[in-house]
Amino acid sequence: MPTHVALLRGINVGGAGKLPMAQLREVLESLGHADVATYIQSGNAVFTPDSSAPTADLARALEDAIEAAAGFRPPAVVLTATELEAVHADNPFPRVTEPKQLHAGFFPAPLGKTYAAQARDAQRLAHEQGSRDEVVVEGPVVYLHTPDGLGRSRLAELLGRIKADGTKPQGTFRNWVTVTKLLAMLDA
Repeated sequence: MPTHVALLRGINVGGAGKLPMAQLREVLESLGHADVATYIQSGNAVFTPDSSAPTADLARALEDAIEAAAGFRPPAVVLTATELEAVHADNPFPRVTEPKQLHAGFFPAPLGKTYAAQARDAQRLAHEQGSRDEVVVEGPVVYLHTPDGLGRSRLAELLGRIKADGTKPQGTFRNWVTVTKLLAMLDA
């Protein structure tokens, strides 16, 4: 049974970062990982690592291997099953019943007070402009509720511009449908 999930940023989006899921499975297997399975075409995989290496090391090795195999380096976040279960359990928007309106942003490290303050400022600005979107930052996870859809979300646009400590954090967002499906794949 898989014990970890890998989330890649910018895979197969808008004609850039082409990486067939069969190739992603091959890359993960070439690193010695087992129980590899992918979900949809946007860079989601579950696997059991070949060692007890920290997730940051697993992510870096995956980035290196994809760069060697495909010629580009997508940022990767690797989580244990326990970490993904905690993200699901800690959802600050339990009243949201439409899973496509809820998103989780996964980052390789806690985002800190500066990012959280900028996210709150972005939400305030979006609300002033008529948005109903909400954001909560919890360590390395950004929860985003977009009742009018992500594609029309002013808050999501503003969050994409945040540069905490002078650099833009390299994370990746998934809607709640994907989060739930990856959890099910880990439990299978």
